[in-house]
Amino acid sequence: MPATKLLAFSGSSRRASFNALLVRAAAASARDVGAEITVIDLREFVMPLYDGDLEASEGLPANTVKLKEIMKAHQGLLLSCPEYNSSMSPLLCNTIAWCSRPAAGESPLVCFQGKVAGLLSASPGALGGLRGLVAVRSLLSNIGVHVIPTQFALAKAHEAFNADGTLKDEKHAAAAKKVAAEVTRVAGALNR
Repeated sequence: MPATKLLAFSGSSRRASFNALLVRAAAASARDVGAEITVIDLREFVMPLYDGDLEASEGLPANTVKLKEIMKAHQGLLLSCPEYNSSMSPLLCNTIAWCSRPAAGESPLVCFQGKVAGLLSASPGALGGLRGLVAVRSLLSNIGVHVIPTQFALAKAHEAFNADGTLKDEKHAAAAKKVAAEVTRVAGALNR
């Protein structure tokens, strides 16, 4: 049986993003449980702010088309989502907005419907970005993504990582691995 394919990325574009570190750590755990992982950086897929008039006059941006093709080739998503004002980051919101748009001859939400997602977040704060995951979960669920109940919010993220990007605390590493393992299991089961 082929390996479950997961696409992993952070909703942050910061070079030293704690969410980027966390999603890489979780991606390594998913590999350990047999998933085939593609880790991307959204900085490589720059898109303008979503604008319906721009879409009508110019179509989908080239980077949207590229990202959608990558998303369609994967059965699940592993996302680390920074919290902005108790919600999701503007980058993640804009990425989802553009990728939700159909190209000519394509069904709506083709790169989201039926996918399985596991959610993570990291923040220097005490809640670890937990409040933002509520918004991400709601949006993804509304566009046809099966969001697993298991999630992990890493508090005090500025103290949580070793120099090599691994998590210092075994409990944190186990929590990230649990999300990765569950999204791998569910995506694999739904796509047999």
